[in-house]
Amino acid sequence: MPDLSVDVAGLRLNHPVLNASGVMGESVDGLLAIGRSGVSALVTKSYTPSPREPYPMPRVVHMEYGSLNSVGLANPGVNGLREHMRVLRQLGLPIIVSVAGSRPDDFARVAAVAEEEGAAAVELNLSCPHVEKMGLDIGMDPELSAEVVRAVASTVRIPVIAKLGVSDRMLETASSALSAGAKGLTLINTVRALRLNIYTMRPVLGHGIGGLSGPAIHPIAVRAVYEVYRELRPDIFGAGGIETWEDAVELILAGAKAVQIGSGLVRRGLQVVAEVKRGIEEYMSYMGFKRLDEMVGAALRA
Repeated sequence: MPDLSVDVAGLRLNHPVLNASGVMGESVDGLLAIGRSGVSALVTKSYTPSPREPYPMPRVVHMEYGSLNSVGLANPGVNGLREHMRVLRQLGLPIIVSVAGSRPDDFARVAAVAEEEGAAAVELNLSCPHVEKMGLDIGMDPELSAEVVRAVASTVRIPVIAKLGVSDRMLETASSALSAGAKGLTLINTVRALRLNIYTMRPVLGHGIGGLSGPAIHPIAVRAVYEVYRELRPDIFGAGGIETWEDAVELILAGAKAVQIGSGLVRRGLQVVAEVKRGIEEYMSYMGFKRLDEMVGAALRA
């Protein structure tokens, strides 16, 4: 059988299928359910130093081609992170804690708590598209992104992963983050988007602008992974619209060493993790790949 194990961003994983931050992560029970679905590592929702309340309802709208959401990085802060980690450690999985903030020291503070509580790595949310002065507002600035990465990498010893969104300076930001100490990248997050109710003439989301996820953004994610891998050859977690094993294979061929499933967990159910893992394995056997590493970035060598 093909070897699905992979070394990515300083982590040794039994296979390349993980969950993406945020989806079903509002409660510990949701995270436990994901952890028991067969993922090789568990990615938490984003935590900030202080608790954040969610945006007004409605916060999620489902469409045939994906979902639009604007939750607002709601989370219980570092105290909630400590409580959650005490429960999640029982899974026996590597836990990647997603970290968010407005300033470099915000990220560093949360990352330090994550490390204290046993996190295997931290993923810096430099890509949330619907919270001002956080997420993508930082990730669009290569210099500021580097400051955040540098602050965290100098604070913790566990691997630091930078999660980037789509922007005109994505490649430059990726390079800056890696130079500042990121061990790997997650590409991409949801894409900034808006839908209107044609009768009320108001946005369908309570907050207005949100993040688009699902099949609609998958080709964008493949393009992002392909271009960043082609230029920089970093360790990449590919994310964006994965609902089938074919979607996952496409991202791996473009350069991702591992993949993260987000809205697919909701649209397809938790069994999608096992389906994607099995599909990757069968594809590797059919194509003659003995190890996952042989498959990573193969589209650039074809």
